[in-house]
Amino acid sequence: PCIDKAIGNDIKMQENTNVIFLTGANMAGKSTLMKSIGISIYLAHMGFPIAAKSFEFSVREGMYSSINVADNIGLGYSHFYAEVVRVKQAADAAASGKRLLLMFDELFKGTNVKDAYDGTLAVTEAFAEYQDCLFIVSTHIIEVGEALKETNNIQFRFMPTIMDGARPRYTYILEEGITEDRQGMMIIRNEGILEMLKN
Repeated sequence: PCIDKAIGNDIKMQENTNVIFLTGANMAGKSTLMKSIGISIYLAHMGFPIAAKSFEFSVREGMYSSINVADNIGLGYSHFYAEVVRVKQAADAAASGKRLLLMFDELFKGTNVKDAYDGTLAVTEAFAEYQDCLFIVSTHIIEVGEALKETNNIQFRFMPTIMDGARPRYTYILEEGITEDRQGMMIIRNEGILEMLKN
């Protein structure tokens, strides 16, 4: 709601398509899209207007998100453990039979790639079983998407990147499928970090 000239996207989630598996390069708009959905459903539940041309929803009994999860030195939680605790809280709520919106931005990014792959796959498959809940998970580990293709209620969506020479440009328009975009090293090179370190 606070983005000038925001670009809208059409999304439909229901019992037989209750999971969105979201991929895209860094800065393509995945986190912003998830935050927009969360803010919209929260405001709609309170009866406030939202930043959308139209919005229809069924009442949710709660919302859980794992976006920008921080470590907690006071509790002795690493970033990864804080993620695990948040997912556990969400799983407990889903297992209780509540109708929830659950959003996880780059599940288990605080651990190694193998464990992140295994954890993202297992958690997404498990949450997909709760068809009274709506679930959105974003990830850079696109290989998880291939392993999930047999799960019928998962929608595969991505935020594309268009290359203008060596510079990425983002459309912020949701497309169907799983992206192959990987621009992390290009962004690092474009910022001249490696040259700075060599000099």
